Amino acid sequence: MIANYVKTGLICLCVLGMSNNSVAQRSGTPIKNIVLVHGAWADGSGWKGVYDILVKDGFNVSIVQEPETSFQDDVTATKRVIAQQDGQCILVAHSYGGAVATEAGTDPSVVGLVYVAAHMPDAGENEADDGKRFPSDLSKSTAIKKTADRFTYLDPAQFHEYFAADLSAEQAAFMARSQVFNFADNFKAVITKAAWRSKPSWMAVATKDRTINPDLERWYATRANSQKVEIDGASHAVYVSRPKEVADVIESAARAILP
Repeated sequence: MIANYVKTGLICLCVLGMSNNSVAQRSGTPIKNIVLVHGAWADGSGWKGVYDILVKDGFNVSIVQEPETSFQDDVTATKRVIAQQDGQCILVAHSYGGAVATEAGTDPSVVGLVYVAAHMPDAGENEADDGKRFPSDLSKSTAIKKTADRFTYLDPAQFHEYFAADLSAEQAAFMARSQVFNFADNFKAVITKAAWRSKPSWMAVATKDRTINPDLERWYATRANSQKVEIDGASHAVYVSRPKEVADVIESAARAILP
């Protein structure tokens, strides 16, 4: 199991008038509401394995279905689901969803963020520029395609290689053919206020990620003082291929933050 502690000193814990370590050492009822945000070229169905584990363990889980038509549309869709929660929640995001969660997670109901092989821009940044810090294999490939009306998608013939190498060819093919096309400008959307600046965060690094460079995921985590967990051998589709490890990170976050 992942260590049940928090490394950072952040506002939602400071409000309780105690250090992160003292919060982690206290026993209490964990946050029960979990909101899951998918990334680009995917939809919420990929969270099924994580969802099943969390529900079995007693969590209330909601899944955002972002339209990917604009960054603001995706933020609005996420805030809409956050508003349905009965009390505080942990916001969990994969890939491009990390930028969405960074913007939407400033909502006061969100008390912690879990990034799963995700982007984590700061205010004034966008994920496209951040990706240049540590270019990914995908960014150097020909796999990203664009429609006439400027929506991006991954070439189905290359989806398995760059997005989901640790899934079966059949499962990767289904994901490739069911992918949600993402409006190109979404990757350049500038964050106005970064939720991780004021709330505790966790990062699950997929060590064999070819869509986002694992070193960028590590860099994000270091900058944000996130609790970092490395999932060895995992592809970008880690939330699908390694649901138990991802669920462990989420549950660790839920236990670390007292409601």
